[in-house]
Amino acid sequence: MKKSSVIAIIVIALAIAMIIVMYADSSTYSTFSEAKEKQSELYVVGVLNKEKELHYNPKEDANHFSFFMYDNDSTECRVVFRGAKPQDIERSEQIVLTGKMVGDEFHASKILMKCPSKYNQDEMEVIEASTAQNLGFVDSKPANGQ
Repeated sequence: MKKSSVIAIIVIALAIAMIIVMYADSSTYSTFSEAKEKQSELYVVGVLNKEKELHYNPKEDANHFSFFMYDNDSTECRVVFRGAKPQDIERSEQIVLTGKMVGDEFHASKILMKCPSKYNQDEMEVIEASTAQNLGFVDSKPANGQ
């Protein structure tokens, strides 16, 4: 075989391997229990527990927001988000978090909220929030050096 044919086969094999890895990594929605087991960044979908208090005090720390959420298995977990409180989170019908478990808390790097649209009754409005660190507003290391 020619060298160009061998190189083409290798490139195609690498491309197929990359597609398989990306497909396997783009997992479906997980639960808090699965996030605790895997200790890697996952997507968790659920609903806000409106009976418990949302904690956001911009005078203390403008980049710390926490709340409680139920996943699809009705497991409740405290969620910590290193960013400002997303607008209208109380109105959200469904929340999709990107993040991982740290101890008994889920640390979210992104929050995607599905809220009822205020313009069309049958449509949903999607709002995304990212951590201040992802947006470049905060250093990756905390101020106290931890």
